[in-house]
Amino acid sequence: MNGGSLGIRSGSYSSLDKKQQQNDVLLPIQTPSTTKTKPYSKMFKDKEKLFHWACKFAGRKRVRMFLLLAISAAVFVWVFYVGKDEDQENHNGHKVNDSLPLNSSETPPMNEVQTVGIVNRVSFPIDVERTEVRVMPPPPPSYFLGYTLPPGHPCNSFTLPPPPADKKRTGPRPCPVCYIPMEDAIALMPKVPSFSPVVKDLTYVYEENLNKETEFGGSDFGGYPTLKQRDDSYDIRESMNLHCGFVKGRKPGHGTGFDIDDNDLLHMEQCRGVVVASAIFGAFDVIQQPKNISEYSKRTICFYMFADEETEADLKANGGLDETRKIGVWRIIVVRNLPYTDGRRNGKIPKLLTHRLFPNARFSLWIDGKLELVVDPYQILERFLWRTNATFAISRHYKRFDVFDEAEANKAAGKYDNASIDFQVDFYKKEGLTPYSEAKLPIKSDVPEGCVIIREHVPISNLFSCLWFNEVDRFTSRDQISFSTVRDKIAAKTGWMVNMFLDCERRNFVVQQYHKEVLAYLAQMAPPVINPPPPPTSSRSFVR
Repeated sequence: MNGGSLGIRSGSYSSLDKKQQQNDVLLPIQTPSTTKTKPYSKMFKDKEKLFHWACKFAGRKRVRMFLLLAISAAVFVWVFYVGKDEDQENHNGHKVNDSLPLNSSETPPMNEVQTVGIVNRVSFPIDVERTEVRVMPPPPPSYFLGYTLPPGHPCNSFTLPPPPADKKRTGPRPCPVCYIPMEDAIALMPKVPSFSPVVKDLTYVYEENLNKETEFGGSDFGGYPTLKQRDDSYDIRESMNLHCGFVKGRKPGHGTGFDIDDNDLLHMEQCRGVVVASAIFGAFDVIQQPKNISEYSKRTICFYMFADEETEADLKANGGLDETRKIGVWRIIVVRNLPYTDGRRNGKIPKLLTHRLFPNARFSLWIDGKLELVVDPYQILERFLWRTNATFAISRHYKRFDVFDEAEANKAAGKYDNASIDFQVDFYKKEGLTPYSEAKLPIKSDVPEGCVIIREHVPISNLFSCLWFNEVDRFTSRDQISFSTVRDKIAAKTGWMVNMFLDCERRNFVVQQYHKEVLAYLAQMAPPVINPPPPPTSSRSFVR
């Protein structure tokens, strides 16, 4: 093996051979003695006389007994000396490699021939000619532990520039993001899942006959867990069984509410890598086709758009939906038997329970139906998950950081009835919710901008998604209000954190479009188009 291919190589075979000659202890080789001995015939005659003399003074029987004892003693002495020599040989053989411990991870002496790489297990095959130290490659890790970009990489020194001084534009705007090339992002995709603290196995509640005896909240789709069951779901353990939607069926989307055709369910189960998911209900938005997506991503990433029957009819009439069930890169998944009358709450099912709808996917990117994706998903995953060694990433709200402020803003905008919002906030206050302050650092916000979610499907992030959905199912559908409560309860037991990146970074890779009704209103309000008058005719023409 060429040592230079794996790392540093030092020493030489000549120095190794010399040392080996000094250390090797060989079995002693018998050489002929130079002492003179008597001729064989004379020795034989002396032994014969001794035999006759013994027979003369002792009977034949006693002589036979004497010979038997003598032979036994000779055999004993021979075995003793042979065993002693073998022990000495074995002892000397171990000393040959005292400086090279077998099956050890210790670093071998530097004056030996080495093939140095990542030290994990060292084997030392002994050769007659030479001894070579081979460092075996490490076994693949059980979990993804993150990485750092190489020194000098532009993204290591990247800093956000100050916002442009534009007095006419005071609202949120995108900011630069340092992505790496798409090919490099694909190469850095983890081969193994990330570590999931504490929780390793999740199973989900199935109730054929729903028990509706609960204090408040719940639904036929998410179940009716009691407050005691809710508290127990925050007692994080290695193996857990909890409510996570789809309680009336053994398989999500099959007789559970939010029902999906078997062919579509089979197609969704076959998505084993990255899934990009979105939803339009009530024909509320216009489907936006992603831009700047590589051909490799189009082949390897699953793009799914969930739609209700009203949206399906609109897409057939105006959007070009046909028997292929595809519009651009999006595969349209028609959902029937929606469990809620509130369209926003129905939208929380594919948004928060993506891991249940795509049980074999490793990573997912959720974007609201009004958003246009303008950066390749592999680059987004690399920047916000893999490079930061996170399993769940979501942007902060561009303006608000405090749950109490968010609740008041929702009431002022009429996003939900005020009494329900007040009840939810008061419940969280009794559990210990406090206004956001710098005391919560390194947590930088309690309020997310929830239109984009980037996640890896591992038990801890799946648990967070389930518990967040349960809060939405029990209280109001305003998921920004319940986010920090679920996050902080899990973090207190596991140390797990969410990557909350800047809202301006989110706006770098998605562009918000208007809802369909707004587009229709703008079209009505637009002034009529006035065509310019035709140019005056001339009686003269020129030929050039």
